[in-house]
Amino acid sequence: MAAALAGSKAKKKKWSKGKMREKMNSKVLFDEDSWARFQSEVPKMKLITPSALVERLKINTSLARAAIKYMAAEGQITPVEKHSKQLIYTRVTNV
Repeated sequence: MAAALAGSKAKKKKWSKGKMREKMNSKVLFDEDSWARFQSEVPKMKLITPSALVERLKINTSLARAAIKYMAAEGQITPVEKHSKQLIYTRVTNV
C-alpha cells in the first residue's frame, strides 16, 4: 500500500515542446542586388528548383516559382521535370 501511495507523489513527466525551426525572413520581391544575383547565378546552376533558390537567394517560394517561369520563357534554363508539386530545371547546354 505504501508503494502505491508513493507512486502518486512522484513528479509528473514534463513533455518537451519539440524542436522548432527558426523562421527565415524571405524576400517577397526582388530588389536590384538580388535580381542581378539571380540573373548571374541561376543559369549556371546544374539543378534549379524553387527550394534551391529559396535556400540560396533567401526569397519566397512563390517568387522563386515565378522567377523560374520567367527564365524558362526566356530560354535561359530548360525543364527536366514539370510536376505540379516540384519543378526541376537545369542549365541550357550547347550540344
